[in-house]
Amino acid sequence: MSKYLELRKINVNDHTERKGRFTYLSWAWAVDQLLQKDPMATWSYADPTIFADGSMMVYCTVQAFDKSMTAMLPVLNHVNKPIQNPNAMDVNTAMQRCLVKAIALHGIGLYIYAGEDLPEDEAPKQVKSSQSMKSVAEDIL
Repeated sequence: MSKYLELRKINVNDHTERKGRFTYLSWAWAVDQLLQKDPMATWSYADPTIFADGSMMVYCTVQAFDKSMTAMLPVLNHVNKPIQNPNAMDVNTAMQRCLVKAIALHGIGLYIYAGEDLPEDEAPKQVKSSQSMKSVAEDIL
């Protein structure tokens, strides 16, 4: 069985927090799970992109299981709208969320992101099980 298939079976629901209509996975828990499965895993952040309106995109690459996965995430406010001229705390928060997202690309908690690429009216309220990501796993593998 591939590491991705193994990791996507981990139920992360007890380690998430709801803020408004969004679900967040604890970065500390995600890192702990990743390092338990691959003690040699590392991550790094690329320089952020700053756009003309002052908003910013951050990037994180996680190297685990001999594979690099890179995620990107805009620096967002509490209602998931881009922040113009974000402060250090805003950027730090986005970097940690981006780390979790990059870890999810390896399988841990990926189902949380199901529907994030859909328009707001079409996005599911919350995905409750990793089974719903079966087709995503099949597409990746």
